[in-house]
Amino acid sequence: MLAFVIRRLSAMVTVMLIVAALVFVIVRIVPGDPAAMMLGDIATPADVAALRKVLGLDRPLPIQFMIFMERIFVGDLGNSLFFNQPVARVMLDRVELTLLLTGMAVSLAVAIGIPVGVISAVQRGKTLDQALTSGAMLAASLPSFWIGLTLMRYFAVDLGWLPVAGYGPPDSILLERLRYLILPSIALGIPSSALVMRFTRSSMLDVLNEDYIRTARAKGLAPNRVVLKHALRNALVPILTVIGLTTAVLMGGAIVTETVFALPGIGNLIVQAVQHRDYPVIQGALLAISGVYVLLNLGIDLLYAVVDPRIRY
Repeated sequence: MLAFVIRRLSAMVTVMLIVAALVFVIVRIVPGDPAAMMLGDIATPADVAALRKVLGLDRPLPIQFMIFMERIFVGDLGNSLFFNQPVARVMLDRVELTLLLTGMAVSLAVAIGIPVGVISAVQRGKTLDQALTSGAMLAASLPSFWIGLTLMRYFAVDLGWLPVAGYGPPDSILLERLRYLILPSIALGIPSSALVMRFTRSSMLDVLNEDYIRTARAKGLAPNRVVLKHALRNALVPILTVIGLTTAVLMGGAIVTETVFALPGIGNLIVQAVQHRDYPVIQGALLAISGVYVLLNLGIDLLYAVVDPRIRY
């Protein structure tokens, strides 16, 4: 196990270096000059050139890349051009909201997707199965921003049960701020629950056809015990995979939802950074999201051995 973890961590370093190089190139081929955008339309070419020199944007790209990689190796993501703060501090101020939103959305997706998927597999081919499968396809086809706007209209504007947007006053407690994340987490969790449901159903159908399931039923075990203890436990490996990927996708792909609900999270930060051509923030955010992907994949691989003792690394 230890050797496996060391190999994966070594591979993770290589992947992150490749991602860092790609991010550096991609953000600089996008049209737009950060210095000109920061100074505005009234700035003269001399002013833009002076600011570019201060920011180090006048240096050749290979030199900028070397400086960028040197900072990465010491854990320095640089300073934000727009916020005039270290990138790490800017991201830390936003990461709490994104983590809470992702956790709530994934919890909702799992709470809906796994039970519905199990029921659909047990009732395969029946009316209930067809209804649940159709509902999952409908949920997967609905855009999260449309769900968010609909929830906002009825539950926030018409009924007034929940806040419309924002993240609450700066001095509000965590429980109060969680109220602001209920509607966004539902908007993200419903489409994700459809994916979890489909994978759960497919995995359960594969397991329910195994010989040991028929043996357990022939021994007279209770149907619920056969389904939950024997079938679901052995079907968890692919389900864990899709849950891990869903978590990573939600953490990096909540940009639209955070924008719709005016949430100051990582997604909203990326939008602001792109609008102002804030290279360091874009690079830091994309590197952080890539790191989350890699770490989640490693964590899911390690969970395989916990769920299924037959798996050894």
